[in-house]
Amino acid sequence: MRNVLILLPPSEGKSSPPVGPRLDLSALSFPTLTATRRRVLTALVRLCRGSADTAAGVLGLGPTQLGEIATDARLRSAPCAPAIDVYSGVLFDALDPGALSPSARRQMDDRVVIASALWGLVRPSDPIPAYRLSGSASLPELGTIARTWRDVLPPVIESRDGLIVDLRSSAYVSLGPLPRAVAARAATVRVLQEHDGRRTVVSHSNKATKGRIARSLVQGRRAVGGVDDLADMLVDAGFRIELAHEQGSPAIVDVIVDRP
Repeated sequence: MRNVLILLPPSEGKSSPPVGPRLDLSALSFPTLTATRRRVLTALVRLCRGSADTAAGVLGLGPTQLGEIATDARLRSAPCAPAIDVYSGVLFDALDPGALSPSARRQMDDRVVIASALWGLVRPSDPIPAYRLSGSASLPELGTIARTWRDVLPPVIESRDGLIVDLRSSAYVSLGPLPRAVAARAATVRVLQEHDGRRTVVSHSNKATKGRIARSLVQGRRAVGGVDDLADMLVDAGFRIELAHEQGSPAIVDVIVDRP
């Protein structure tokens, strides 16, 4: 398979607390993002070391989630693990990285990039701690997370050659929209559930299907040089799709799934 970049959303849920080395921003991929990562990290830690009520409101935490505040307050000294082992949930369960062959795991680390409100973009092998910060949040010292990252992430995305497959949710697309310069070699994927002739977006099906698509892309051996190749590969993998091209915009790949 030719060079492909697969953009994934993160998950709000995280796995069991990592047990690896402490956070080191210099160990993360995409070093041009380090300064912004430091700004967001500083603002988040300060928030969580202050009023718990304020932090809970900003982070959207309920009564059973207040322990997340202490987790974020300790981020600078928190233990880390590979990002792919920290994120959990429906999409990452469907991707099932633990069951990938060593070769596919290497392909995953080369092709997959995970969007993050705190780190901007990370590769699956990047060491990160568990944290709580959503893409729709607004931190008192910075303003909206989307505005903080919006001018920083697109150049990183544009710098990657080859096909770009955007599987991010809308909150994380807003952090770094696809640049116009990559429109001709990019595709956004929507998952629509069909029942009685009606199509709707359903969160669980959306996440699980995107996880399976990412898995197919990291396991695939056939050349995927462009959007039409992507469409053919998805059909071969058993997905039902509809492809729409619009001049000057990324292609839209609708993946249609039946309601269980």
